[in-house]
Amino acid sequence: MAVNRVPVLKRCRSLGMDPIYLGINKKSNRQLKRSNRKMSEYGLQLREKQKAKFIYGVLEKPFRNYYKKAKKMNGMTGDNLMILLESRLDNVMFRMGLARTRREARQIVDHKHVLVNGKLVNIPSYLVKAGDTIEIKEKHKGSQRYKDILEATGGSMVPEWLDVDAENLKGSVKALPLREVIDVPVDEMLIVELYSK
Repeated sequence: MAVNRVPVLKRCRSLGMDPIYLGINKKSNRQLKRSNRKMSEYGLQLREKQKAKFIYGVLEKPFRNYYKKAKKMNGMTGDNLMILLESRLDNVMFRMGLARTRREARQIVDHKHVLVNGKLVNIPSYLVKAGDTIEIKEKHKGSQRYKDILEATGGSMVPEWLDVDAENLKGSVKALPLREVIDVPVDEMLIVELYSK
């Protein structure tokens, strides 16, 4: 399995984004030194794609597959792409506050701690649907790890499309999100332009 080992703050700096979108509260003191060259149209499109891939922890091939799937769906391709990325199981875990970062959520799912509708799911890219219930397995609920996570994420905002019961480490998907409520700093239209060349 391919693993992205790029230092997070360094990558955030190069993409010009705030680490808070990844669930990281650290700030880098270094400034990115760029020459005053104007970025080309292709450069801008590529950067938006890299930003989306980096935020959701998706590599190129799966990302391209999401794009193809989004294209076949009804509605705007860009909006569909963001909704698909947002409805990944690891992202939903992160949004519910059951993990500090999407990487941690991915690990929790990989380690078979998560039940979707009562069935064990260990695929981070599993796409949740409206009405799905997601919870941590009963035997892991008492572990110190989840107490620490809830302490760290207690103040974070849960989006309105999710319903969360933090005490019992479970939640449900009320409806799939609309593009307007996805607070990710990505211009998906540039990604669509890049792929439609």
